[in-house]
Amino acid sequence: MARPAMPAVRQTPGPPRRLGNRKAPQSRAAPFRWRLIVMAKAPVAGRAKTRIASELGVATAVRFARHSAAALLQRLAADPRWSTSLAVTPDGAAQGRFWPRQVPVGPQGGGDLGARMQRLFDRACPGPVIIVGTDTPLIGRAHIAAAFRLLGRHDTVFGPAEDGGYWLVGLRRRPRPLRPFGGVRWSSAYALADTMANLRGRSVARLPTLCDVDTSANLGRCQGYVGRRVHPPPG
Repeated sequence: MARPAMPAVRQTPGPPRRLGNRKAPQSRAAPFRWRLIVMAKAPVAGRAKTRIASELGVATAVRFARHSAAALLQRLAADPRWSTSLAVTPDGAAQGRFWPRQVPVGPQGGGDLGARMQRLFDRACPGPVIIVGTDTPLIGRAHIAAAFRLLGRHDTVFGPAEDGGYWLVGLRRRPRPLRPFGGVRWSSAYALADTMANLRGRSVARLPTLCDVDTSANLGRCQGYVGRRVHPPPG
């Protein structure tokens, strides 16, 4: 598969490719392979985009959640430069039929968003790990590749969202895992600032700010962005 163009990003060596059409067993994966985790809520009534459901109706919220997750996984999971897995909530939704078969699915576990993200980072195999959600329509392969390259020389990387949160967080996890999510005011304009405050003295990189869909207002505005070219920063 040809690599997609990486505008304004300097190429650096990535993890080794698989040989031929054979898939290496998970236990034989390269020890520092790039790993992408997509966090998602079950796209069902009562779980998916509750603020949008209260404003535009449950059907609209569920439809957006299903389309957003499916489109994101279709764009990102096929890229051979990283392995992609899906972490879902509630835990029982890991058995749902709405997830693509080609992507490994597992539960997020309990706790607030910070506890669940920390658990995913702690349990992942060695190497740099990036976590994204499914609510940002413009996340592309170029953003993920740029984020992994930035982790080559930074402790962590963020993709800021316009609402004060973030659509991507990545940790290098060397020489030891960081724990940046304590005391963060989630679902607020302070989420990124609170997380950054836990990383004082650490090297932090940023990707472009993107629109995150949480309400009917930014649903319409973010959909208006689709089709525009959004480039990641130089690596």
